[in-house]
Amino acid sequence: MTATNAEEPTDLRKAGLKAMRDALPGVFPEGDIDLRDGRLGEELVEIGLTSVWGALWAREGLSPRDRSLVTLGILIALGAETELRTHLRVGVTNGLTREEIAEVIYHAAGYAGFPAATAARTAAREAFHD
Repeated sequence: MTATNAEEPTDLRKAGLKAMRDALPGVFPEGDIDLRDGRLGEELVEIGLTSVWGALWAREGLSPRDRSLVTLGILIALGAETELRTHLRVGVTNGLTREEIAEVIYHAAGYAGFPAATAARTAAREAFHD
């Protein structure tokens, strides 16, 4: 499915739920789910569901595996360890090996810096219980 700006938000939400379920099997129950938790900023997950998972991950043009490689590099560069932990698991679901993930971290050291790569290595060890 190619997501465009002309699509209805519910279509992006459905596409986002499918993309999230594909990337994180077993995490989200089937059917329409409410991701709000009644706390401050509860809409953030819903915004991400439509704008990131629905409008980006559901697009054609890059395979899920390629999107994972790009996402890992960006998250390492941003120092976004919390999101990185989740996307490390998504990367494995999308076919990346642990050795390839290590290579992404090594490569990021040259562009994002050694501290960012070290933090990414720590996040990967935590995500993989290594």
